Amino acid sequence: MLRRGGLLPHQIGGGVMNRGPVIFFSAFLAFAISFFAFVLLPQTQIGRQPLATVDGVANAYPAARPGEAHQGAEIYRANGCVTCHSQQIRQTGNVFDVVLTDAGTNLTAVLTAMNNHLNPAVEFALTDVTNALPKTILKAVPTKAAAEALSKKFTEAGAKTDLRVMPVGPDIARGWGLRRSVAADYLYDTPPLLGSQRVGPDLANVGMRLPDANWHLVHLYQPRAVVKDSAMPPYRYLFTTRKIGATPSADALVFPAGFGPEAGYEVIPTDAARALVAYLQSLRVDASLFEAPMTAPAK
Repeated sequence: MLRRGGLLPHQIGGGVMNRGPVIFFSAFLAFAISFFAFVLLPQTQIGRQPLATVDGVANAYPAARPGEAHQGAEIYRANGCVTCHSQQIRQTGNVFDVVLTDAGTNLTAVLTAMNNHLNPAVEFALTDVTNALPKTILKAVPTKAAAEALSKKFTEAGAKTDLRVMPVGPDIARGWGLRRSVAADYLYDTPPLLGSQRVGPDLANVGMRLPDANWHLVHLYQPRAVVKDSAMPPYRYLFTTRKIGATPSADALVFPAGFGPEAGYEVIPTDAARALVAYLQSLRVDASLFEAPMTAPAK
């Protein structure tokens, strides 16, 4: 019988068929490894992450959102706010500030240290040592080692200093946040509303930088009343405009001059508008965490 390439005709397809189980198990193994690496392992590391303890006491971070803010998160998502706003602050690194907290008793030695190790173009006087403490004596030291070495000079002179960790980056320079966002910031968010576009500013820390509820309500009703040239559309269906009764409502919006309804009318937020603002006010990234250290602002 004639052979083709050394194989009988009925043997040609058999080799391919015999490799079927190998191909199947190889594909299954690749899928299983991918599932473990990208689903199970992150769930183990992050999905079960406990709340962080901050300030050295029993304060847990993040705090659970109150019910109204929880409802507001659904309104935020339903209105597509996540399309134009992110909630993920980025940073490029840290710098360090050296703060003189106590000059001690040997003021002359501390003054000498200031003149020897700080700005050589400035001649410091004794009042610079004793007045307005605590005071930052050196800002934006690029490395922790350099900041600690400078701090040691003042410790040797009998003074006390603090080292402050200051995150830096474009988002932080814009005032959008104090430090980068990490997984712990989203423990109470299901799903996390991270966003990917920045038509508007990042909102991860908006509750801290803009705490005024009336500001947010006016911004929702008429964005350009508080943000010049804002690209955000008005959400007036979240409000009711009505004639003023015998006395103006305590819930009526307070507008800047030149904005607001016509004379004799007032704008009242609906429950949905209040809930949305409660959610925005709950967005705060203000705790120093192990994975995102910073010197937290004074409470």
